[in-house]
Amino acid sequence: MELIVVTAIIMVIAGCTINVVFLELLISFDPGSGNLITFLQFAFVSLDGLIFETKLLSKKPNIPLRNHLKLVIIFFLVGVMNNYALNFNIAMPLHMIIRAGSLVANMALGIYLRSRKYSSDKYAAVLMISAGIATATIASAAYTTSKRAGSAQTEQTPEVGQWETLAWWFVGLTLLLFALFMSARIGIYQEILYETHGKFPREALFYNHALPLPAFLLLYPDMYNHAMILNASQPVQLIGLYIPIMWLFILGNIVTQYICIRGVFILTSECPSLTVTLVVTLRKFMSLMFSIFYFQNTFTLYHWFATALVFIGTLLFCGVFDKFIKPHEKKKIT
Repeated sequence: MELIVVTAIIMVIAGCTINVVFLELLISFDPGSGNLITFLQFAFVSLDGLIFETKLLSKKPNIPLRNHLKLVIIFFLVGVMNNYALNFNIAMPLHMIIRAGSLVANMALGIYLRSRKYSSDKYAAVLMISAGIATATIASAAYTTSKRAGSAQTEQTPEVGQWETLAWWFVGLTLLLFALFMSARIGIYQEILYETHGKFPREALFYNHALPLPAFLLLYPDMYNHAMILNASQPVQLIGLYIPIMWLFILGNIVTQYICIRGVFILTSECPSLTVTLVVTLRKFMSLMFSIFYFQNTFTLYHWFATALVFIGTLLFCGVFDKFIKPHEKKKIT
C-alpha cells in the first residue's frame, strides 16, 4: 500500500475520531449549534483552499467548475432527502439501517456502472460490516431513547388511515433508498472525474466547501443566536486572554474535521470508491465506539456483537484470511 494512502487513512480515522470528542462537548452544551459548526468547518476549508490551492482564485481549476457544482448539488439533495424522510413515518432505527448500507450501495453501483466484479469474500465482508454498523448504531440509539422515555409522555396523535400511513411510509422509504444510492453515486462520479481530468484532491476539497457557502446566509439568524450562546460559556485564560471554552472546542473541531476530510479527498483520488467507502464506514464505527468509551456510555452485548462483525468483516475484506483458509492462488479481482 502506498505511503500516501496509508497517511490518508490515518488522517481520516484519527482526525474524525478526535473530532467526535469536540463535537459531543459542543452539542452537550448547545444541542442546536450544528449549523454554526458546519458553517465554520466549511469556511475554514474554503479559506485554506482559497489561499494555498487557488492562489486567491488566480489559478484556473483543472476540473471544470460545472462538475464541482454538480457534486455539490447532489450532496445537498442527499442531505435534504435523508432529513426529510423522517417526516414520512420512517422510524429512526430503519433510517439508521438504510444509511448503514452505503457499502452495499457502492458495491451495487460499481457492478452496474463500472462493470466491476468482486469475490464472494468481498460480498460477505460488505454485508458483515454493514450489519455491524447498523447493530451498533441502533443499540446506541435505543439506549438514548430509553433514557429519555421515562421523562416524557407519548404524545397522542390523531388516527390516520392504515393505507394512507403505509403510502407515506413508502414515500419516506423511497427517499431514503434514493439518497443512499445517490450518495454512493457521488463516490463513483468522483472516481470518474479523477480518471478523466487527473487527481486534484485539494481542488475538489476547496470547491466542494466553497460553493455551498452562500446558502448559509439563510441560516444567519440561527448561527448568530448560537454564537452568542457559545460566548456565554466559561472563559479560560490562554496567552493572557480570556476565551470562552466552547470556542476552543470549536477550534479543535474545525482542525480535526479538516484533517479528516482532507484525508477522505486524498483517498478518493487514490483508491476505488468502494475502498473509500469502507474506510469512511469504519471511521464512523470507530468514532461511535470511541465516543461510547470516552463518555462512559453503556456498552451492551449488541455492541460487542457489532464489533465482532465489523472486525471480522474488515479482515475478510482485506484478504487477511486468504493465506490461512485458501492457500491456493486466487484469481485477482478488484
